[in-house]
Amino acid sequence: MTTTEIRPETVTESWDPVPTDAAGWIARAGEVRAVLARDAAARERAGATPHAEVALLKASGLVTLLGPVEHGGGCQDWTVAYRVIREVAAGDGSIGQLLGYHLLWFWAARLVGTPEQIAAVEEQATRERWFFGGAVNPRDDDLTIRDEGDELVYDGRKSFSTGSRVSDVTVLEGVIENTDTHVFAIVPSAQEGIVYGDDWDNIGLRLSESGSVTVSGVRVPWASAAGFTDKVFAPRVYNTFNVPVIQLVFVAFYLGIARGALEAGAEYTRTRTRPWLYGGHERAVDEPYQLDLYGDYTAKLWAVEALADAVAAEQQRLHDDADAVTAEQRGEHEVRVAAVKARATEVALEITGGIFEGLGARATRTELGFDRFWRDVRTHTLHDPVAYKRREVGAWVLRDELPEPTWYT
Repeated sequence: MTTTEIRPETVTESWDPVPTDAAGWIARAGEVRAVLARDAAARERAGATPHAEVALLKASGLVTLLGPVEHGGGCQDWTVAYRVIREVAAGDGSIGQLLGYHLLWFWAARLVGTPEQIAAVEEQATRERWFFGGAVNPRDDDLTIRDEGDELVYDGRKSFSTGSRVSDVTVLEGVIENTDTHVFAIVPSAQEGIVYGDDWDNIGLRLSESGSVTVSGVRVPWASAAGFTDKVFAPRVYNTFNVPVIQLVFVAFYLGIARGALEAGAEYTRTRTRPWLYGGHERAVDEPYQLDLYGDYTAKLWAVEALADAVAAEQQRLHDDADAVTAEQRGEHEVRVAAVKARATEVALEITGGIFEGLGARATRTELGFDRFWRDVRTHTLHDPVAYKRREVGAWVLRDELPEPTWYT
């Protein structure tokens, strides 16, 4: 694929054949990154709904990364998925977030679905290259569900619904009225009962389509209630893996955004930054403070990337033995996830905010968009306070306490 701006011909032509191994999928993500990066700053300023960007993810096949090979998917695992998210986010943080959330919701059938549901969802989603959105914001009241015999009816409002208008299907989560029974279901996004607020106006991740959604009278057959058989859900520890997975998705696009900032900054410093007139050097790349800055940031990023990869590999071993995962294993893993989430947050904020020290005043021009890297990381790292992630680790170290499964731990 030729590196170019996102034009109609870029996103409609197929990038088939799809890759056949992990290295090929990561390389494919690199191609997508190159397309996104070329005009990322201009697209962010324009703020248009990212239909073309999602079409690019579909045309490249990245939306099918976790899908079955027999239906045109990559059949890759989460260790590869996190690397792919990182790569795409380095080109455009918003699109990295959209891809990460999509992969989470694509995989959610495996998290809670019955074998029959998993097979049906993954076949259709892969073959038709669905793009997933999700209306599952833990800080809001859950959607209310009425049990009307053969159907469930969802009603309510969520203040965040990432993917919204660019999604083909949306994952809903709610509670059956007068019970504490939570039910996940996948529904078509384009229907009268789902109205998007078009109110996402935050400082960063501006193309992530994360605004509010109102759900009114959306009907779901009981047969589509994820994991339920005869209206009964059989719980297992693995059902609680949504949090460790989504937290590593966050880590992936934080680190991708940080890498995008660092590499874009290095290119600017090599080609455009002027040496300080009193520093005694003819080139910015010879100045000791520049060498220290880029050496320090690169070392920190490499370290967190290595930790993220190690924790992802630990997690994959638990995915591979999902039915046997114990509460203790899940808790110990969540501590490691909390640790890498804390470090990724801190390092990504440091790099994206500090890179200006190596660029110079001319690099603050709006058209260059270097500020978007920090704004993207700052926006999402407030999702849950990093102090509580460090607290999880500290409670395990000092009191041998494992975090109980919640929407955030």
